Amino acid sequence: MAAAERPLNEVKFLTVAEVASVMRVSKMTVYRLVHSGHLPAIRVGRSFRVPEQAVHEYLRESFVGVGTA
Repeated sequence: MAAAERPLNEVKFLTVAEVASVMRVSKMTVYRLVHSGHLPAIRVGRSFRVPEQAVHEYLRESFVGVGTA
């Protein structure tokens, strides 16, 4: 079941700083991903929250196998 199909009370949201920590990138990189539409997010006041599952899906889709011909 995708994050969009789950009840909102079951979705875990991460801050931009938490996403940056998980992905090992800067907060600015996360903001760029959100603004470009590559990483879905919701706006809460002046900050963004990213569904945790969306982060895992983005990383899974971005994975590049090394050593495969």
